[in-house]
Amino acid sequence: MTRILADLPDDDIRWMDRIAKEQGKSRAAILREAVVAFRADGPQDWIDRGFGAWKSRDDIGDSVEWQRRERASWTRPWDVDYEEVRAEFPDLFDEEDDREHELHLAWLAQNGMSQGDGYATPETLTERRAGEGSKPKSTKRAKA
Repeated sequence: MTRILADLPDDDIRWMDRIAKEQGKSRAAILREAVVAFRADGPQDWIDRGFGAWKSRDDIGDSVEWQRRERASWTRPWDVDYEEVRAEFPDLFDEEDDREHELHLAWLAQNGMSQGDGYATPETLTERRAGEGSKPKSTKRAKA
């Protein structure tokens, strides 16, 4: 193993010493681990270390249900699935959300659109692909 001399800011040295003390390792060991983690071809054992990290958490209840609720909290009044999500998690939404949803629906109707226009769904993708064969060729002329 080759020994190196490196200049690091005092803040980094204090941070490294704190980490080394917490983990019961030497400063050199922390540096070696940092280099290994920085290398693209380094080991991916962090995946194994992270797997099951929440298994002992008892403050969130069922983890799948917690995750569904967290995702639902990001639903906005103009999202296509707003009504469905609001029905499942009514406590995440209020009257202001409902008012914005109604305003959005009114705007869509006023502009000849319906909920979901502009979103790529399996149906619209199929329709688009089916129509691609019938599109006219470009009428641009080649440069002389």
